[in-house]
Amino acid sequence: MASSLKGSASIAGIGLTDFTGANGRTHLELMAQAAATALRDAGLKPADVDGLYVNNFASPFLALQSAEYLGLDPRVLENTNIGGSSFVSYLRAAAMAIRTGQCEVALIAYGSTMRSSDNLGQRRGPGDVTPYESMYRPRNPMASYALAAQRHMYEFGTTREHLAHVAVAARNWAMRNPAATLRDPLTVEDVLDLPLICDPFTKRDCCLVSDAGAAVVMVAPERAAGLRSKPVHLLGVAEAMTHNQIAQMRDLTTTAAAKSGPQAFAMAGLGPADVDVVQLYDAFTINPILFLEDLGFCAKGEGGPFVAGGHTGPGGDVPVNTNGGGLSCVHPGMYGLFLVIEAVQQLRGEAGARQVDGAEIALCNGSGGRLSSQVTAILGAAHTL
Repeated sequence: MASSLKGSASIAGIGLTDFTGANGRTHLELMAQAAATALRDAGLKPADVDGLYVNNFASPFLALQSAEYLGLDPRVLENTNIGGSSFVSYLRAAAMAIRTGQCEVALIAYGSTMRSSDNLGQRRGPGDVTPYESMYRPRNPMASYALAAQRHMYEFGTTREHLAHVAVAARNWAMRNPAATLRDPLTVEDVLDLPLICDPFTKRDCCLVSDAGAAVVMVAPERAAGLRSKPVHLLGVAEAMTHNQIAQMRDLTTTAAAKSGPQAFAMAGLGPADVDVVQLYDAFTINPILFLEDLGFCAKGEGGPFVAGGHTGPGGDVPVNTNGGGLSCVHPGMYGLFLVIEAVQQLRGEAGARQVDGAEIALCNGSGGRLSSQVTAILGAAHTL
């Protein structure tokens, strides 16, 4: 059964809003704009959609609200929330629905006014989900990620300079992306010279807070072959979790990507050496270091020197977060769908100045909660099936 989803579904359309702010638009309007773009990219219409996968931090009944707002009549509705990894998880859920005939056209969509909204749930996320931590009033989520970073530094000698190199690599990619929010040059010294806001993090160790929308359309590969844009195929996908609140994470230096990654690779029949471009959920600079280790791109404890060695930036052998990531491109609270869209653009050869030559296989790793849930997806270019 491990290989049953390989080639079961393909991404046929993608859509993004601009990242310049909501400018009076609601999260539903941003979602609708991205969805319309994705459907147009695929050459499909709203009436074709019979599966809807949506999420945000604002609305517990978002699937119903979104279907109504978009004028859809879906047979499949989903808004299960496992944090920022939810949208990578939806690739798996949509592929299962398509494979089993539950739906034919799945729309995965997101809109957020995290930066501009007066809605506390939209800005800060859900209510108290950390009963063993909330009494101490941690400055979450950054306090949780800082705890993991400090432990990695203690165990493996990772330094603040190593973390800063993650931010610099992301910025170097963003400088090639005209849509990215931050495109000014950034140095390691620039990152380190800023005041600490949650030791060991400065401002540039932390992701952006954005308003944005994103959407993808998934169909069966046979249908995708006859649509408007080059299809990108789902080759492998797996998810895992280790905890909810960081106080219950058994090993602060190893995430559930150590489980989801090997399972996704096994489904795809591939390994880390086969991957041409890597999209990692970089809410904080410690994230890519942990995920590169857990996914097998370098040994445990070597993530910091690996990034500092230039492997992940432009010209490196493991290109990571080629749009600039959540650190420099966009991060509207839940970043998972933006990972997928950047991977699709790379595999289609549509990434412009940031295009990785010959990109055929992409890995996306979504992270949810406080390093809590991990979902790994392996995507392949049109000819890989």
